[in-house]
Formats: sequence, structure tokens, C-alpha cells
Amino acid sequence: MAIEAPDGLPPPRRYWAILTIAIGLIMAVMDGAIANVALPTIAQGLHASPALSIWIVNGYQLAITISLLPLASLGEIFGYRRVYLAGLALFTLASLVCAFSHDLAGLAVARVIQGFGAAGIMSVNSALVRFTYPHRILGRGIGLNALVVAVSAAVGPTLASAILALATWPYLFAVNVPFGIAALVIGIRALPNSPRIDAAFDWQSALASAATFGFGIIAIDGIGHGEAPYYYLSEASIAILAGILLVRRQIGARSPLLPLDLLRIPIFSLSVCSSIVSFCAQMAAFVALPFYFRDHFGYSSVEIGLLITPWPIAIAFVAPLAGRLADRYPAGLLGGIGLVLFALGLGTLATLPPHASAFDIAWRMFLSGAGFGLFQSPNNRTMIAAAPRERSGGASGMLGTARLLGQTVGAALVALLLARYSVDGTRYALLVGVCFAIMGAILSVLRLSPAGGRGAEAVRVLDGQRATGE
Repeated sequence: MAIEAPDGLPPPRRYWAILTIAIGLIMAVMDGAIANVALPTIAQGLHASPALSIWIVNGYQLAITISLLPLASLGEIFGYRRVYLAGLALFTLASLVCAFSHDLAGLAVARVIQGFGAAGIMSVNSALVRFTYPHRILGRGIGLNALVVAVSAAVGPTLASAILALATWPYLFAVNVPFGIAALVIGIRALPNSPRIDAAFDWQSALASAATFGFGIIAIDGIGHGEAPYYYLSEASIAILAGILLVRRQIGARSPLLPLDLLRIPIFSLSVCSSIVSFCAQMAAFVALPFYFRDHFGYSSVEIGLLITPWPIAIAFVAPLAGRLADRYPAGLLGGIGLVLFALGLGTLATLPPHASAFDIAWRMFLSGAGFGLFQSPNNRTMIAAAPRERSGGASGMLGTARLLGQTVGAALVALLLARYSVDGTRYALLVGVCFAIMGAILSVLRLSPAGGRGAEAVRVLDGQRATGE
């Protein structure tokens, strides 16, 4: 039987819990960005080929993708703080193993383990935020999470370059260890307890979920990188069959691993769809813009890095403000406005004049980041708040899964466009991003309608069904 949890933590425990959640999120997000930048250096140090060394990155991402929903389900059964702390401990230990790895195989395995640890952090961090903040200021907590993710992603490449300038690549991973230990010590005392459901973990559904999302994302990535049709069609077939099995097992489940019960809540499902298409647009832009600035305007790598910086800076400014606004105004309205601004920013980037100045680019980048930040915090708050409190883990896991799915599709589309249109592929990718952003804005605004806004009513129905055992 679920135990009613208090409405947030009192200060100062709340602040220590926020610090723990932030440290874990910073490490998990930043580590992906650091490995991307340092991959050539690591491959050279291990005498590995570029084709094989890519698994240092892919292994980490794939482990996160296939385990987000199962770990979120474990959080509902055993408690979010336990899953978070276990993920943090595993991530920290795997970081130490990465630092002492002497060959590619050992490092790749350690990175996979590190990815599972990162999934433990990411799968329940939003659920923990819900039990850390009082409901009236939940948007502030979600906004702070968005700020942490944006700053971590922006600072990651710079931090990687700084570490490599002073030390060897193992220190990229070793730097996680003291921060991980500190977060564990604080988290054991500060993180909130949460209600737990009385259910057994569904291992068969967890394996089906891993196969569905794992093979699905591998197939999408294969299409984008021009794999032979036999391979990506086989991978897609496995994903579809596993998905059918997963859905059949989840229908009627009291606390489904794949949150079909939450997807029946209109405002939740619209928020998930908005998140997927918006991250498609964001990743399409992130992948295309460096090539676009280089090929069309002749900027160097250092200049490109500086030109991209206004985007995360805008998110860092807007996301906390948007979180506060989300506590007072409808997410459908804020998200719709944000994604229209996002589409406008991408559209003006795609139509830059041939001799655009750095300022011409910078304000467009800032507009894109500000629009995305205005959408992301309210949307994430709505996804978490729309679920019953004991189903916060399912909502948190779905939030991360939607982001990864959108990013994968966006990156694959850019790869296809770059392969087909060598000159204008990057411009077309930005225009595709505009289309996705407009689609997201429409989905967001639909939440303002009487049908799309049915969230609280659906939650009460779900709670009543659980209480009566239906």
C-alpha cells in the first residue's frame, strides 16, 4: 500500500537534495558531451580505429536508452532515492574503471556500465524533484533541471578541452569520482522518500522494452548512416515484434513499465508528443549548424563553438524563468509561444544572407535557445504533474525516453539530408527543424482545449481505479 508523502522537503534539507540531484545530472549529461569531443584523443591513446572507438560513445547512449523505463519502474517499486543512489554509485565506480582502462574493449564495457548508472540517475531525477519541491513551486525545480542540463551540455566540450590540455584522457573520467562520492554522502541523508507500490518487477517486459527501444534506435541510426536495407529492416522488425509483445503484456497492468495508463491522459500524451518533435528539431539544428557555419560561411572550429554558445546561454536564462511562469500559466500557452519563437529562430538561420555577420548569427541563435527554453520547462512540469504521485517514476522515465527518441530521429534525418544533398543539406535540415517546431507548437496549444487539457480528471479516475482494484 502506498504511503502518502509530504508536499516537498523543508529547508535546508530541500537545498541539499537539490544539490545532490544537480550533481548527478551534471555528471551524466556532461560525460556524454566530454566523450564526444575527446573520442579522437582516446582512440589514438588506445591505438584503436575510429570505427571501433565510436562504441565508447554509442555504448553509453545505448545503455541509457534501453534501461530508462525499466529503472523508472524499479523506482516505483523500491523507491526513487534508492534507484538514484544506486545509479550514482554505479556511475562513480564505472568512472573509476574507465580511468584505469588500458584497451578499447575494457573501456567500452566500462562505458556501458557507466551508461546504466547514468540511466539510474536520469530515470528518476524528475520524480525526485516532484517530492523535493512543494507543488506550488514545482515549476522552479523543473526549470532548474533544464538549466542544469543546458549548462552541462554547453560546458562539457570546453571542460574536455581544458582537461586534455593539462592531463591525459583518463582524467576525463577520474574527475567524476570525488563529485560522485560527495553526492552519495549528501544524498543518503537528504534525498526524499517516496511512496512505493506493492508489485513485482516485470523482467519480461523490461527485456521487451530494451529490445523495442534498443533495436528501434539502432535501426533509425542505420537508416541515417546509409546502412544496407537488410540490416536496418531486420533491426526494425525485431523492434516492432518486441514492441507488440511489450504492449500486450502492459495492457491492464496495475503499474505498467511502459506507461500506457499515463498515455491515456490527454495532457500527458500531448506533452510527450510535443517533447519528441521538439527534440527532433533541436537535434537536427545541433547536428547541422556546425557544418552549415563551416560550409556556407567559412568559419573555423573555434569560431563555430563561439557562435553556438548563445543558444545554451539563452536556455540558461529562460528555463528557470519559464519554470516559474509554469506555476502560474498554462504550459500549452507557454510551450506554444516558445516553439513558435524556436521555429522563427531556425527559419531565420536557414535564410541567412551570404555575408552574414557574427551578430546576425548570434541573435538568431539566442532566439532559438530562448524559444526552446520557454517550451521545455513548462512541458516537463506538465508531464510530471499530470501523473499520479505514485506514478511519477513512469512519467520521469517517459520524459527521458521522449528526449532520446526525438534526438535520435533528428540526428538520423540530418545524416540522410547531408548524404543526399551535399551542398544544401544543412539548410534543408534547419527547415525540417522549423517544420518539427511548428508541429510541436500545434500539439502544445492543443493542451488548451477542453479535451487536450483533461489531466487532473484523468488522474482522479486512475486513482479511483487503483483504489477499487479495477
